[in-house]
Amino acid sequence: MLSKSSRTARIGLLTSTAVFGIAAVMLTTGVPTKIHTAYAQAVRVQAPAMPGFADVVEAVTPAVVSVRVKSDIKPVSSQGFGGPGLDNLPEDSPMRRFFDQFGKQNPFGFGERGEGGPAQPERRGRANPLSQGSGFFISDDGFVVTNNHVVDNGTEFTVIMHDGTELDAELIGKDARTDLAVLKVEDDRTFTYVEFDRKDETRIGDWVVAVGNPFGLGGTVTAGIISARGRDIGAGPYDDFLQVDAAVNRGNSGGPTFNLEGEVIGVNTAIFSPSGGNVGIAFAIPASLAKEVVADLMDDGKIERGWLGVQIQPVTDDIAESLGLAEAKGALITEPQADSPAMKAGLRSGDIVTAVNGQPIDDPKDLALTISKVKPGEDTELTVWRNGKSESVNVEIGKLKDIQKAAADIQPSKPSSGEKLEEFGLTVVPADAEDGVMITEIEPDSVAAERGMREGDIIVAVNNVDVKTAEDISTAVDKATESGRKAVLFQLSNQDSSRFIALPVAVG
Repeated sequence: MLSKSSRTARIGLLTSTAVFGIAAVMLTTGVPTKIHTAYAQAVRVQAPAMPGFADVVEAVTPAVVSVRVKSDIKPVSSQGFGGPGLDNLPEDSPMRRFFDQFGKQNPFGFGERGEGGPAQPERRGRANPLSQGSGFFISDDGFVVTNNHVVDNGTEFTVIMHDGTELDAELIGKDARTDLAVLKVEDDRTFTYVEFDRKDETRIGDWVVAVGNPFGLGGTVTAGIISARGRDIGAGPYDDFLQVDAAVNRGNSGGPTFNLEGEVIGVNTAIFSPSGGNVGIAFAIPASLAKEVVADLMDDGKIERGWLGVQIQPVTDDIAESLGLAEAKGALITEPQADSPAMKAGLRSGDIVTAVNGQPIDDPKDLALTISKVKPGEDTELTVWRNGKSESVNVEIGKLKDIQKAAADIQPSKPSSGEKLEEFGLTVVPADAEDGVMITEIEPDSVAAERGMREGDIIVAVNNVDVKTAEDISTAVDKATESGRKAVLFQLSNQDSSRFIALPVAVG
């Protein structure tokens, strides 16, 4: 039998041992003992600290303003952006599919005036309605950047500063093609202003901060990331938008999106939404484009753009193959416009512009942007792919202006018979009104129907060789086949437009 002191020592030993156990223990003496359970250490990751936005917001907010616009008439766009109708987008475009589903609800919510509320029918003759957007100071003497659609049709402009001060502003200039505008505030004070990003190194995934005046609530800040670059939403020829997922809503139009250095990387312009509210898809004009347009507007209130004068379309893999071009890059000229710089320089339908002054051209949008930056009257070297080889063509770039084309009123009758081109599923006859061969019938499951040929189209040329009969087409196809081509290029005309479609051919 243990002594009292021995029992005490043993109890102490057992208690110490139990600290490392996981179950309660009752000693034989019947005296309960408090148990301490030891757990494994929780997982911890040494991750970099989340970036804070407070310093950026504190620095840039005084430069961001609300823009209030008064006008005598309030036109409301049903297109959502003010550019071409979204129903003209390609059938395979995700934007087109979205428009087909939600188009009547104005998915691109910033295109309307009166941004404090939902789309409304057009009102005429209403006196002095107000609209409200956002903007930001770009100089210490009072130049303000905003959107064209915010100020368009405005007669009076007021800039409301972060501290509530209201100042009258004058419209210096606006540009509908890029949806940018510049206002000027005259005041003795020195304004806090921000600068455009000078490095153009914004990457997908970078943090951004959007500041604006959504719904007229006053200065509001949201944060997110760059979701994509180079977005084309069908708004105009110079689409090159940044896509951000920061909460951007109506009234943010014309407001800035900042990087974490406080530089403006984009001007908020449009949102993609079935309801007009934020769903995490917003578009901003990139700083690389905005700063050039803004500088020109500040200089003399207008934009002068270079003009080549051609209708163009993308180069597909089939088109590249049909013309012997190594890569599906460049801009295919479907038709040079009459009395245009292109026409005067000798550019032809079927030419592919692959470079401008040695700068490679990837696609039609790239060509449009590049030419627009050339000073009117400047001699420019175009590299074109023609007749299976590369050539240089010198062009004196003209000045872009609004040109309205008169559509030809051509309503071809459909003859009851014609010659069949079995390989393509086409029936054709010589065209009456012009040179070429008119398509009178297309087999529904044919490759021609699949590629977008239509009854009434005039086949003008095949692989850049003019055709007037079905036999001419067959001869051109045979020649392409003999040279190992896997596709032939058809030039089509229909009323006032021209386009190219490549059709595959059997080789061997």
